[in-house]
Amino acid sequence: MNTLTIKIPPVLEQELLQLSEQAHLSKSELVRRALTAFIAQRKTMTPLVSALDQAGDLVGCFDGGPTDLSSNPEYLKGFGSV
Repeated sequence: MNTLTIKIPPVLEQELLQLSEQAHLSKSELVRRALTAFIAQRKTMTPLVSALDQAGDLVGCFDGGPTDLSSNPEYLKGFGSV
């Protein structure tokens, strides 16, 4: 097995030690299990897709319109609390 050295805050170390004693497992085994669970969870997650990726074909497809639409509060009158 390979060795990995990490730095953890004292509070996390104390929690790890307590759990290690309760579960009758070494700290290394608990960390291995946590990493395994984390990696497995990441593999099953749907990857995040940005709004640009989803609607990238629409970016820049309109001509005209105000050049300050995204920054001028005048265009927000009547919407929400602005």
